Amino acid sequence: MKRVILPVVLLLTMATAGEQFAMSDADRAMYKEMLENNPADIYVEEGGELLEEQLGGEAALAKFLGVSEKELPKYIAGFPRYIKKLGNVVGIDQVLQAMQVEQGKEKYKLKSEKMFSMLAYVKSLANDEQIAIDINADKYIKASYDLGKKTFETARGGRGLSCLSCHSKDIVGMVLRTQPLPDLGEAGAGATWPAYRMTKSSLRTLQRRFQGCMKNALLKVIPIGSKEMVGLEVYVSTLAQDKKQPIAIPGLKR
Repeated sequence: MKRVILPVVLLLTMATAGEQFAMSDADRAMYKEMLENNPADIYVEEGGELLEEQLGGEAALAKFLGVSEKELPKYIAGFPRYIKKLGNVVGIDQVLQAMQVEQGKEKYKLKSEKMFSMLAYVKSLANDEQIAIDINADKYIKASYDLGKKTFETARGGRGLSCLSCHSKDIVGMVLRTQPLPDLGEAGAGATWPAYRMTKSSLRTLQRRFQGCMKNALLKVIPIGSKEMVGLEVYVSTLAQDKKQPIAIPGLKR
């Protein structure tokens, strides 16, 4: 294990977390402009239209979840969560899939652009709310959190890397591939995805970002919507919750 991790640490320590390593001046100017006019706003608007046309809008979503429309924003802030009628801890996108099946509509793939857009819109309904995942609410969410934490911390693959390899307190702030490695709680990762990724020129979700990290680290990519991936979202979202980071969708990421 030491032979695998040590070279990574040495590589990271070749640079400090100075902002000059994170973006060029041109990228910084572009980022500033996009903060005022996030390209992902178009996707969120499309997601709202899809929700209305395909599933009956916010009223239908609230009914499916068994809450009032007024309660919907705070309820959404508690996702991923255990949904009894689905018998599992699920993300918002899986709820939308279940609604499509119930209504006899085409079921969007979890990795599809249309699902990303609908997910972004629904999560944006909770903007400015604090993430409110109660990991002690039931045995299911507690198990999902525990699985997510284990997945986050477990080294795997030929390089023996884990999520923690790049996001532990000892590593945060160092630079890898021109980017300072963030504290996921301080960065509000669980509160700011779906987000527009400048390097991909598209809307991405938190679980899709997890997959990108896994691919870059040469790890076997975990499927979106799997128990491990949902658990990861639960765990990372609670990190933002602990730092009291408000939900702000769509985010903007380099």
